[in-house]
Amino acid sequence: MRVPRCVAWTLPAAMMIPGAGVVSGQSYPNKPIHIVTAQAGSGNDFAARLVAQGLTGSLGQQVVVENRTGAGGILVIEPVAKAPPDGYTLLLYNTPMWVLPFMRNVSWDPLRDFSPITLVVSSPNILVVHPSLPARSVQDLIALAKARPGELNYASGGTGSSTHLAAELFKAMAGVNIVRIAYKGSASPMSDLISGQVQLTFGIAAPVAPHVKSGRLRALAITSAEPSALFPGLPTVAASGLPGYESVSLFGMFAPAKTPATLIHRLNQEVVHVLNRAEVKEKFFNIGVEAVGNSPEQFAAMIKADMARWGKVIKDAGIRAE
Repeated sequence: MRVPRCVAWTLPAAMMIPGAGVVSGQSYPNKPIHIVTAQAGSGNDFAARLVAQGLTGSLGQQVVVENRTGAGGILVIEPVAKAPPDGYTLLLYNTPMWVLPFMRNVSWDPLRDFSPITLVVSSPNILVVHPSLPARSVQDLIALAKARPGELNYASGGTGSSTHLAAELFKAMAGVNIVRIAYKGSASPMSDLISGQVQLTFGIAAPVAPHVKSGRLRALAITSAEPSALFPGLPTVAASGLPGYESVSLFGMFAPAKTPATLIHRLNQEVVHVLNRAEVKEKFFNIGVEAVGNSPEQFAAMIKADMARWGKVIKDAGIRAE
């Protein structure tokens, strides 16, 4: 029925604005929410599914994980940047989302095109060496690398991965020349490290832990700013000879830019509530990551600091995505 013009001006303002019910949050969500993330089986996928499970129960609507892959993450990230800012299409992705623009041309800007919701988990790396290497501390490794420039090598994942960037930051801060041996997967570098074909790596916590416990690898330090319960008793790189060193992969949730602040606040509260559950923290801990959950403002500040750190490392090292 058409509303007479004389009556239309007297309607409440919220009814005059299309989607105002969504903006106010009163009717949100009234259909399934999609969390876009990387390929099934990845760390991003695990985090997205654990969060989606919790949100489905608390929001009363199905939260669907949508896996995408290819083009170094571009096919995951780009569609969310262009999605309607209505709270129904979200992104869960880690550090490459905001460092990739330093390594290649992309269509999105991490600060302009996305609204941070919360940091979901953080994942430190572990500096490990083959037991045959005469280095039992970070200072030993730095001294050895300086004495043998270009002779030591390190295993890493793809360009821009946490295992790659952690090592490049180490090289820059320590002033050493160690050679990168790049791998596409995770099995080959670990087997080559254990066999002594490569000498060290800044490995992801979960895959390296069993080999450290068995003595096949020697852990020297953790890359987080503070010691972690993931590796009790292991010192940080920063406290072991490189003050200020920190390299942690951050996994966060985002909405498209211009998503109403009321929806960002609602989603933040819901996701943080899921992350604070003991059983969720335990599941994350068991795969070598730590659940966090912070405010959109805190997460945005972390991203800006991360971009400043990695932008310089990437530029100075001349790193370009494959």
